[in-house]
Amino acid sequence: MSDLHPPQPPADDVPPGSSQVPPQFGGPTPPPYGSPQPQYGAPTPPYGAPVPLDDAQTRQWAGLAHLGGILGFLPPLIIWLVYRERSAFVGQEARKALNFQITVLIGYVAASILNNIIPFLGLLNFAIWVTAIVFSIQGYQAVQRGQAYKYPFSLDLIK
Repeated sequence: MSDLHPPQPPADDVPPGSSQVPPQFGGPTPPPYGSPQPQYGAPTPPYGAPVPLDDAQTRQWAGLAHLGGILGFLPPLIIWLVYRERSAFVGQEARKALNFQITVLIGYVAASILNNIIPFLGLLNFAIWVTAIVFSIQGYQAVQRGQAYKYPFSLDLIK
């Protein structure tokens, strides 16, 4: 029966539940209790601290803030709330896109009211929509080149 089971180290050399091999059997010597653990990779920021974005991520999220404006004001709002602490450029561009989309929303509401008063002003909503798409694409292209974009007209509601 001793051929079937390899010899086991004495019970007092290995703590119960440990997979560590004691030094006398060829295992590494454990560091003394309380010694600093080895560090692997870059140090992690403290919990809750925003991790800065690299250049590619900065351009990506700033561009998506402008391009997301085609869908309305929610994409720039979400990007501004999430990434303004991680990148000043993304925060600035998302804020500009958000202000522009709020301006466009006000234009839609005004055009709808005017359309109810004066019929055949439905083309005004279409003109606002095309203008919003064109300026959003121009904003996306500018930030992809690494340049800040300024909309030709926008209410500065979010500071």
